[in-house]
Amino acid sequence: MSAAPATSPSRSRDGTAASLLNDEERTRIRAKSAQFAPPPAALPDGRRDLVGLSREELTDILVEIGEKPFRTKQLWHWIYHQGATDFSRMSSIARPLQEKLAERFVIGRPGVVTEQTSQDSTRKFLFRFRDGQEAETVYIPDRQEDRGAVCISSQVGCTLSCTFCHTGTQALVRNLGAAEIVGQFMAARDSYGEWPSPKGETPRLLSTIVLMGMGEPLYNYDNVAKAMRIIMDGEGIGLSRRRITLSTSGVVPMMDQCGAELGINLAVSLHAVRDDLRDEIVPLNRKYPIREVIAACRRYPAASNARRITFEYIMLRGINDSEADARELVRLISGIPAKVNLIPFNPWPGSSYRPSTREQLDRFAKIVMDAGFASPIRMPRGRDILAACGQLRTESQRLRRAAGQPDAAPGPQDAGS
Repeated sequence: MSAAPATSPSRSRDGTAASLLNDEERTRIRAKSAQFAPPPAALPDGRRDLVGLSREELTDILVEIGEKPFRTKQLWHWIYHQGATDFSRMSSIARPLQEKLAERFVIGRPGVVTEQTSQDSTRKFLFRFRDGQEAETVYIPDRQEDRGAVCISSQVGCTLSCTFCHTGTQALVRNLGAAEIVGQFMAARDSYGEWPSPKGETPRLLSTIVLMGMGEPLYNYDNVAKAMRIIMDGEGIGLSRRRITLSTSGVVPMMDQCGAELGINLAVSLHAVRDDLRDEIVPLNRKYPIREVIAACRRYPAASNARRITFEYIMLRGINDSEADARELVRLISGIPAKVNLIPFNPWPGSSYRPSTREQLDRFAKIVMDAGFASPIRMPRGRDILAACGQLRTESQRLRRAAGQPDAAPGPQDAGS
């Protein structure tokens, strides 16, 4: 009996199949995501973490303890604008209420296991969450200005198994909850002392967020979306949607939803221009091939000349870096408001790939730029602390309850079905 094709008839590469973007497909993705749900945001003593709650949820739990809904605005200000972690420092709240809140709630942060600063000032955090699982977060400062990007993780491990990525060698352990996603940014702010939240023209050191740490954010969409809504709230952290970029390997059914509901910037980890090669190095391509990913980019509602889609392209010597590849890339993205980030491969222990030569990088970039697309070569940052693109990894494990053995995460061909 012959093996089943990697791409099902309903998602055929000839483009004649019905639309992918339906509720049934998204329901399957969410059902798979639920198998890797984060633990409850509560301490062993029963106190609940207020970080990660929506305004509506915060109001509900305050009403449950007999407080008026207006307290939500007060607490929101102290948690997300002032960065307070101690109720006793909330000067606009009377002491009896401070004590009442402290008995029932906490304002948490992930624990900092290690904090490393590279020779180029990139800073990498290894955070540990309440169940002992860990994820990495990286702050990359701008070389010229007092600003920078925080690369935030959305999962512990990753299910995509991209062959050039060190993170992909760690099986998916679990999704991160909204509190854990927001908490990474807040803990990074703690490290830089950037509280209260800058307003108006005040410079922000932590000026942008890129969901490009560990994991595929669109396979944890609900928690990611909840966290980003909290971060974008103007009465708290107040980071504009224009300052947030979600990087995906191409989970097509969730890309439209992200654009419609969040309106944040989109980056697509493309890395190859032929399906046969992308099937190999980005196995998710077997489920959502290049033409479907590009079609989703063309209809992404937030894309414009002012807010271009970024195509991430890792340069692997002799594999995807030919001039013919560059010309095909230009053809694929023609008509899309886009730029291309060319990423020199960052070596990691055990990888057989080699970075493209500088000469080949320049030739590839010139073809893309001559076609009218910005094509910066992303200079590696934080290599000396394994903080560069594709180098993040922890030792967290998902254990079988009975046997104490690592529990296999779903393969990329199964992750959305």
